[in-house]
Amino acid sequence: MPEMREIGRTGLFTPRLVLGGNVFGWTASGEAAFRILDRFAEAGGRMIDTADVYSAWAPGHRGGESESLIGEWLRRRGGKGEMLIATKVGMLPGEGGEKLEPARIAAAAEASLNRLGVETIDLYYAHQDDPATPMEASLAAFDRLVRDGKVRALGASNFTAERLSKALAVSEKEGYAAYGALQNEYHLMARGGYDGALQRLCMERGLGVLPYYGLASGFLTGKYRSAADQGQSIRGDRMGKYLNRRGFAVLDTLDAVAAEAGATPAQVALAWVAAQPGITAPISSARTPEQLEELIGAMTLDLSPDQLARLDAASRTEP
Repeated sequence: MPEMREIGRTGLFTPRLVLGGNVFGWTASGEAAFRILDRFAEAGGRMIDTADVYSAWAPGHRGGESESLIGEWLRRRGGKGEMLIATKVGMLPGEGGEKLEPARIAAAAEASLNRLGVETIDLYYAHQDDPATPMEASLAAFDRLVRDGKVRALGASNFTAERLSKALAVSEKEGYAAYGALQNEYHLMARGGYDGALQRLCMERGLGVLPYYGLASGFLTGKYRSAADQGQSIRGDRMGKYLNRRGFAVLDTLDAVAAEAGATPAQVALAWVAAQPGITAPISSARTPEQLEELIGAMTLDLSPDQLARLDAASRTEP
């Protein structure tokens, strides 16, 4: 079994990889998606991360597609077993409002529970901050879900250090269930969303950190090395911002460390995230069973202090 880490102080545990569900019901569907999920569980994976908004951006989709597919998989296997499910509210408008209005949180949670076919959501995130709704009202709504047994633990996603600190203070003052996890973007090509004040806050307050885009939408796999490579996937148009001096320095270092470790650049990139102070586990998704096999290798890959330092230095190269 891979090493298990507690997500902050939530009582929830995961290996050094959480499976991203943004692709399910979109670019990974049907039996291929079920094979990915089966293999992840077989390999010791213990948390799947999804959201109600996945995949509302796709033509003909309304949101909830990922949760519905995961729910069907859970029914096929006879329940969650040891698998943990994380989902989110705040980006899909619907009954009760658009973001973190109390009525929206309540309605969205019920809809997610129904699509997933579970009685309890293990980790429920505010998908993004909502400055327009009083924070006290949103946190009270989340607290009710915990008290009613519909949610085990709470998380914040895409929050700044200032707003997360305020949310923790409100929960402490009012006696509400508090955010116990953070999910922001963080990887070798994007460090500003965690390094610094947010990292210090999470470590001081004991929050688990589960960053998304651990592979920079695929850039850190090494398959995008020139503008000509951008047509390889539907995410290729995002790669232009990485095709610079800094991006090439990171890819060169990933190649070198991967060769030393007998691993792939993707595995090394995820292992680097998992080794950073305060991080519980990166989140990464797989569109095919073959991609998942590569990700699984990151669960048990340990990098040396020298390798970590070289990757750190490359990630700080000026563009």
